[in-house]
This record gives sequence, C-alpha cells and structure tokens, in this order.
Amino acid sequence: MTSFRLSLSTCVVAAFTSFAAAQAVIPAPAGVAPRPNQVTGEELTDPAKKSIERGLEWLSKRQARDGSFGGGGMSAQSAVTSLAALAMMSSGSLPERGPYAQNVKGAVDYIISSSQRSGLLSSDATHGVMYSHGFATLFLAEVYGMTRDERVGESLSRAVRLIRQSQNEEGGWRYMPIPADADISVTICQVMGLRAARDAGLKVDREVIDKAIAYVRQCQNPDGGFSYMANHGFSSGGSGFERSAAGVATLYYAGIFEGNDLKRGLEYISRFRPGRPRVQGQQFGHYYYGHYYAAQAMFLAGGDYWSEWYPAIREELLAKQRPDGHWDGEVSDEYCTAVALIVLQMPNRYLPVFTGKGPGG
Repeated sequence: MTSFRLSLSTCVVAAFTSFAAAQAVIPAPAGVAPRPNQVTGEELTDPAKKSIERGLEWLSKRQARDGSFGGGGMSAQSAVTSLAALAMMSSGSLPERGPYAQNVKGAVDYIISSSQRSGLLSSDATHGVMYSHGFATLFLAEVYGMTRDERVGESLSRAVRLIRQSQNEEGGWRYMPIPADADISVTICQVMGLRAARDAGLKVDREVIDKAIAYVRQCQNPDGGFSYMANHGFSSGGSGFERSAAGVATLYYAGIFEGNDLKRGLEYISRFRPGRPRVQGQQFGHYYYGHYYAAQAMFLAGGDYWSEWYPAIREELLAKQRPDGHWDGEVSDEYCTAVALIVLQMPNRYLPVFTGKGPGG
C-alpha cells in the first residue's frame, strides 16, 4: 500500500501545482495555516479503524445488482452511488484492486450506464439533478486519474463540458443543467468535480473557475459565513454552517489558499466544531452534508484547524454509528454511511482530490 500512496501523490502533485498557479491567489498578511493539508499520522485511532471496517462491510452489502446504492429517491441515485464508491476508494480500493474492487467497479459501470448524450451523469432528470451530476463527475474523475480507463474518460469529458455549459452569468450553478440561477450548495459540487477532472488531466477553462470564485465571494457575509445565494444576504437565510462549509471548500478547490475571506470563513465554521456548546441560533439542517465539506475545508486548511476539528468529528461520528456498522439521519442510510466513512478516512489521503498543496505544502 505504501507504493500505491507514493505513486498517487506523484501523479497528482504536478497537476495540482499547474492548476493552482493558474488561479488568482489573494495576497494577505494574515493567511490561514502555514502548512495546509498536514496530518500528524495519529488521527486514525484503533476504535476509528474498527468503526471504518464495520462501516465499509455494511455498505458493501447494500449495493444493488446494477451497481447502484440506495439514494432515498431516484434523483439522488447517482450521487449516493458515487459517494459510496468514494468511501471505498478512501480505503485504498480501485476497480481492479483492493477488498472492495468489485463494488467500485460496479459503481463505475452504473454511473457510465446512466451517462446521457448531453453529458448528464444521471438516469433521471428530476429536481436537483446537478447534485448527482457533480458527485458523479468527482467520482469518475478520481477513477480516471488512477486508472486511465478510456470508457471513464469519455463520460467524464462530456460531464465536464455540461458543467461548463450550464454555468450561469453570476458564475454558479443550480438544480438543473441550464444557465439560469445559482446557489452555493450546487456550485461546490460542480467546482469539486471540475477540480478532480483538472487533476486527472482534463482541460478546465480558467474563465469557468474565475467566475465560480467571484460568485462564491459574493455569497460571503460580514460575519464570515456564507449565504445560500449571492447578493441576497439574509434574505437567503443568512450565514449557516452547511453553506459556509461549502463556500470555504469551494475556494480551496478553486485554487485559493490565502486571504481574509478564507480566514473569516474558517473562523465562522469553527464555531460549529463538534463538542462545542451551541450558541443561540445555531442549527444543523443537513448534518452529514455540512460535515462532509467542513472536514475537507479544515483538512485543506491544516494546522490547528485540522488538529482540533478531526478528533472532535471523529469521536462524534463513532458515537453516532449503529451497532451493525451504519449511520443514519438524512436522505438514506447508504448516504449517511458513505459520508461518515469519507470523513473518517480523510487522513488516508488516498483520494487525489484531497491531496491539495497550498503555500508551504
């Protein structure tokens, strides 16, 4: 496994460096962490390892014959399938190697079979389909970057083209693959998919990324948090944990690693660290969704942000795990379990999209 991790890091660093250099970086005397994406090597405790093993075993048995995982609704099927497979890839499995190789391969087959001529990675075009498309694009990009499977590359290329074509004038994306309105929740899904595709060697226009950065910055409020939509302020619900985690993660995946907007966003998210007393008005509407992006933001920030956040969310997730190995609470049990496993396994650094390097990294 050591050689796998070394080769993975080697193939990703060059792609990441060229991508980050192409993006605007805000000069600021007060950056975030001096060494982003640094881990101590002690995060995965024995209880966490056992928890992950039980979770992966439970999840592997929930896959349908067509390769999909339950989404709690057809429009979410591609998204949950992709997240479940990413959880297994986070343990080191690929379509042709590892204990969950057949599960990952089945998920690849399902997503490709759902690919439409337009590039949409979903067999269903109901409300919210761009969520599924973004997660599926991320999944295919991670697979393609490590396997160079031409079949995956073809579907991925069409998926990237669809994301580019459906970006709206503000620079964001919304529920459907048309350039109409936008929100930060759907936007992060597309930016993360584009980032992974870029890391895998596909061309992603700088203009698309620059517009996305501008859009996300318009969503930030004076308190450092982010609104659901741009230029709507508190009429869009004001700042909130989930959308603020998504906003900070978007900036990181767009290549921004320094600046006051990042620092203020990280400080806002830190108020919601597991174990901290809730202040008045703090509520979680989408627990797993919020922590999926919050963990990534803190991981990429590194330093004290990560060293304080990960142990807290690790212990909270271990406490929430059911005796049979799964997690529950929203969308579907497969969804909650996949997200929990991705968060818990982030110290593994097996997914290329999580190996970003910032200043001093």
